[in-house]
Amino acid sequence: MKRTYLALSLGLILSSSSLFAQGGKTAIEANFHERESISHFRYLASDELMGRDPIRPEIDAAARYIAEQFWKYGAQEISGANGYYQHIPFRLSAPPTKGEVRLGSNMFSQGDNLLVLDGPSINGEYELIVMGYGLEADYVGKDVKGKIVVTNVGAPDRLTPSDLFAAGREKLSLAQSKGAVALIEMYNIPSPWNFAARTLNRTQLTVDNTGGKASIPYIWLSDTKNESINAIGKGEIKSANVEVIGKINRDIVGKNVVAVIEGTDPKLKNEYIMLSAHYDHIGVGRPDANGDSIYNGARDNAVGTVAVINAARYFAENPPKRSILLCAWTAEEKGLLGSRYFADNPLIPLDQIIYNLNIDNGGYNDTSIITVIGFGRTSVDPLIAEATAQFGLETIADPSPEQGLYDRSDNVNFARKGIPSPTFSLGFRAFDDEINKYYHQPGDQVDNFDLDYAVKYWKSYILTAEKIANNPARPQWKAGDKYEEAAKILYGN
Repeated sequence: MKRTYLALSLGLILSSSSLFAQGGKTAIEANFHERESISHFRYLASDELMGRDPIRPEIDAAARYIAEQFWKYGAQEISGANGYYQHIPFRLSAPPTKGEVRLGSNMFSQGDNLLVLDGPSINGEYELIVMGYGLEADYVGKDVKGKIVVTNVGAPDRLTPSDLFAAGREKLSLAQSKGAVALIEMYNIPSPWNFAARTLNRTQLTVDNTGGKASIPYIWLSDTKNESINAIGKGEIKSANVEVIGKINRDIVGKNVVAVIEGTDPKLKNEYIMLSAHYDHIGVGRPDANGDSIYNGARDNAVGTVAVINAARYFAENPPKRSILLCAWTAEEKGLLGSRYFADNPLIPLDQIIYNLNIDNGGYNDTSIITVIGFGRTSVDPLIAEATAQFGLETIADPSPEQGLYDRSDNVNFARKGIPSPTFSLGFRAFDDEINKYYHQPGDQVDNFDLDYAVKYWKSYILTAEKIANNPARPQWKAGDKYEEAAKILYGN
């Protein structure tokens, strides 16, 4: 009788293991640890981490915590990484105590119509030379040694906020290599200067492309009517008097937290589904009416970071056919810096990353849905809708396209490379007062988060990733999408 019972028990265990090995909703439910997941959530959005600002030391505690979970659950280090980290050379730059530029009779002053973005102190009169957008082709036949290079801000088709910063850094490096003493970009685009001044007249974080060399001064001037750049170009203004005092610059190391789980299919395991979320937030700021000055970032984006941690736990025990690439990005709030650095310095070849299921959030106002920014743009939309439906959630597309959310999160750095990259967000039907109540506010805390909804969100994210990772067909952009051509170049089809 005992032998019969043992045989029956063993058979049930093997049957159960086989069922879980096949994955799906049943396996996810069996693997999921609700209290542990909420514990992750509570810690990452706790006051102890001081809002996870990438320029504060507490960001390292957050990175270490995520890395420990990857290690504990059995996700593997990636060759070329520093353990579970991809180190990023960041440059921290604080406003000067004084910043002035005189062009003819016009005086430009720090925080008013001038922003000193980088570089050391400088004092003197220097010759000016206009160089278009400051691209390599603009330098042909021109000598800029000892001069201040003056350009338009950004570049053609690169005028989003993150584009302006990235293009500016490239131009700064180029101008310095040509012997210029400073770079002045004329801010002459439709985006309001006042917004730029409020945002940038404070400590900034950028990727250091100088290789450790000191930068030359990098300055923005407000020139919305192109009056100054035209006057310089016509020779009406030949030089500038520049005085910058008290500029603070220092190097710090940022950390993307990365890991991999190998797939089970001999062929498909060479393709990767990237699961990503940024783990930073905006730190400490202006107190609210209750005197709370810590911006905890539960919605933005501790909840997304926990989703990636939960995915690590599940897929380490239930690996799909394709490999899983786990990425927690730093410095999203500083201009998508961590994800851009990985996109430009990938630890896995980009042509092997066939899909990015990113997470970013501002908040939610409907707990019956999942809002996917980019839904309707790739071939795997039915799989996303199918997965969320199994947890009682409807998938909807971006209800606020006027916000430009697709191009404001980390996913865009991979979409531009050609990788299909939607963002799997909490449910919202409008970017309304309920969203703004918590978005980048001290009140964004776990205590006022619907945790039952959080659990459904985390589970549906895992199932969505699993369905895509096991699907025989590779994800594709829909025909005519603006990133389809980049995909053809990346994947060669």
